[in-house]
Amino acid sequence: MKIGICSDHAGFEYKSIVMSYLLNKGYDVVNFGTDSPESCDYPDYAHQLAQAVSAGEVEKGIAICGTGNGMAITLNHHKDIRAGLAWNVNLAHLVKEHNDANILVLPARFISRRMAVMMVREWLLTAFAGGRHQRRIDKITL
Repeated sequence: MKIGICSDHAGFEYKSIVMSYLLNKGYDVVNFGTDSPESCDYPDYAHQLAQAVSAGEVEKGIAICGTGNGMAITLNHHKDIRAGLAWNVNLAHLVKEHNDANILVLPARFISRRMAVMMVREWLLTAFAGGRHQRRIDKITL
């Protein structure tokens, strides 16, 4: 599976940790930046990730910023993107199971490094439930 990942400066360290985890598990990882802890603008990287997921260049995505909100807001402006912000394992599970989130968003300033990896693992292992949840997803795009 090919997974895209991006962060801003606040999520840079966590992105490096998550990338190492994914590579060790055998995933193909595409890094959309940033590549340093220097201050930067999260939309620059979120747009690249969203376009890659929408185009099918990567199957799923992970985005990390300080609160997760900026990334989630930006990502969800793109057609066919369902970016879910999570801050614990249960939410990471539910954004996949109920919302079929194709991008997981992590708030680096509010979770531990260990929690970030646990959430990514859970999200990747969770299947979309379909059924009534699919009906709701079908109503999202205007």
